[in-house]
Order: sequence, then C-alpha cells, then structure tokens
Amino acid sequence: MTVVHFSNVPTVPVKNLNGSSPVHPALAGITGILMSAAALPVCLTRPPKLVLHPPPVSKSDIKPVPGFGHCCRKTTKKQARKGKTPEEVVKKYLQKVKSPPEEDCTICMEPLGGPSGYKGPGVTPVSRAESVGRLAQCGHQYHFQCLVAMYNNGNKDGSLQCPTCKTIYGVKTGNQPAGKMEYHVIPHSLPGHPDCKSIRIIYNIPPGLQGPEHPNPGKPFTARGFPRHCYLPDSEKGRKVLKLLLVAWDRRLIFSIGTSSTTGESDTVIWNEVHHKTEFGSNLTGHGFPDPGHLNNVLEELRAQGITEDDGLMEK
Repeated sequence: MTVVHFSNVPTVPVKNLNGSSPVHPALAGITGILMSAAALPVCLTRPPKLVLHPPPVSKSDIKPVPGFGHCCRKTTKKQARKGKTPEEVVKKYLQKVKSPPEEDCTICMEPLGGPSGYKGPGVTPVSRAESVGRLAQCGHQYHFQCLVAMYNNGNKDGSLQCPTCKTIYGVKTGNQPAGKMEYHVIPHSLPGHPDCKSIRIIYNIPPGLQGPEHPNPGKPFTARGFPRHCYLPDSEKGRKVLKLLLVAWDRRLIFSIGTSSTTGESDTVIWNEVHHKTEFGSNLTGHGFPDPGHLNNVLEELRAQGITEDDGLMEK
C-alpha cells in the first residue's frame, strides 16, 4: 500500500465517540471516505491528550514553598459569633442622610423618600431621620431596614457588601466547611512556565452535616472529587497568589455549599468564584496551562472577595 504524505495540509483531529484515544478505526474510516468523496486530502491525527497530573514525584523531591514556614492549613467549623446586633453592624458603615434623593432604593425598589418595602421578619421601627443611610466608602444610599434585612440573609459575619458596586465593608468570610489545605513545590514545570518548578495545592474536605450558615442546616452535604489537586507556577507572582489563597482559605472563601454547575447535584461542596487550575500538563478543559492571564485573573477574583495584596503582606 502506498502512503501519500501531503504537505501544507491541515490536520483534522478525530476523537473516538466516547472521547478516548487512539482514533477508533471505524470512525477514522468513515471520516476518510467522506473527505475523499469531497475531493479533500485526508490526514487524520490523534487528539491532544488530557494531562491532569504531573509525573510521579517521590517524597524526597517534594519541597516547601520558598518563603513559607509551613505546608498545611486547616479550618474548623464556624464558631458562633457574639456581640453586635445586625442593626449595630449596619449602622457602623452608614452615614446619616438628611434629605433622601428622589430615587428608588435598589434593594426594595421603593422610593428612598418613603418607607422601606421590606415587610419580612426582624424589622424594627426606625425614626425618619434614620430611615435612609449612605454607605461611607462608596456613597450608595439605601433604606436602613433593607440593609438590615440583607445582612440577616447573609453570613452574618460582621461585614457588609454594597449590592450596587460590591464594595466590602469589614472582613468578608464565607461558609466553607471544615477541611485541610496542603501546598508544596514539585520538580516539574507547567506549560508556559518552563523556567520554574510548580506549586501543588491539595484541598481535602470530607462530607458532613450543614451548619447554621449553610443553605439547609442539619442536612447532610456531599464532597465530590476530593482531594482536589491544583497548580501554580513557583514564581514570585505564583507565591503571591498562594499567600492570598491562604487568606481566602482562612476566611472560608475558597469553597461553599450549594448546587453543582456541572452535575446539578444540590447540597454539595462547590468552588466559590476563585478559579483554580486542576489540569497540570494540558489545557483541554480550560482549567490548565498555558494561560498567560490566569494569575492576574485570580488576583482580581480575590480582590472581589475583599482580599488584597496588603492581606498577603500579613500572611507568614
């Protein structure tokens, strides 16, 4: 049989019907027949291979991340908070408004000059002078009772987030279940980062019962896919991101409990809007390397959670 090699012919990656490789002979044959019938040259190739994990690493090759005096961080169940009432928390971040503007409160969509449209539980009467407040940093104005209701529907952690511009007042925390975060350097480079080794992060959260801060208190939650392995380049910027991820872990912001966007399962541990790379040696799923903008994107996502580089300076 004569094999004809075509130059300057684009290759056509063909996957097996179940997504595996090598190319299924029947599928390759059908594709070849169809392309030949259309007078097109045929040049089938195998699809790129998914590489989730690095090559095997011995314990002696695993090293601490430079500049970090530890390699593990645990979180425990949330402790009950005592002290200030929701009204006291909200007032701390507000300035009084003598003459409310002629616009609607964007929480209840009722005029600021009138009463709050919120009629649910926990509403306490307020004087007209205190009925509207301005958030001190961003300047957005709301009914005081609407802000209290919003706070009561959140994590009740002493922080408040402007619903319009997302400015965070206080220290935002989440409802991440108890678990363990490990991190170390492995002697392999990530695609796009040939000049440095890699930081491997291992998250482990076991299943358990939901607490009062979760969607369904007392109900079991699942924890699929743990331990989860994630990767960063062991560069100056990669270590900066790791420091801020440690802050996010301590504040219980890396994971949450909710409904999985991939499986539709409810009451399960899910990622919480801070993207991680779980694909070590490829980028077929969009969760791998190379990705030149990844580190900057993570810094922006952490900033949206109220975590800045100043927080990283305090991380030891």
